[in-house]
Amino acid sequence: MKLTTKDRKKFRIRNKVKKVANSERYRLCISRSSKNISAQIIDDMKRVTLVSSSSIEKDIKNIKKSKSELSSIVAENLAKKAKEKKISKVYFDRGMYKYHGRVKLFAETLRKNGMEF
Repeated sequence: MKLTTKDRKKFRIRNKVKKVANSERYRLCISRSSKNISAQIIDDMKRVTLVSSSSIEKDIKNIKKSKSELSSIVAENLAKKAKEKKISKVYFDRGMYKYHGRVKLFAETLRKNGMEF
């Protein structure tokens, strides 16, 4: 089965992140669509999602904001949930998305809220 260009790009970036991953850091995976954004912190050793946040959640969905403002709200929510689970160091897995626009704003908001990557 032949992979599309997007899939090859996603696997290439994800495999680079997984190679340097170890037990003390988790992977922060981000995905976005034309209207929404979501992210989750994943433990690749146990293959378990530890924390997740999305713009589709009930408390965030009711807020009428622009897409970039929604991404910063989701990032703040994810950072708050991660602090409760005592997670501060992660690897940023941007997937197939360029580090630009909403993805960059998401990462910068996480850094402001105490996450290290």
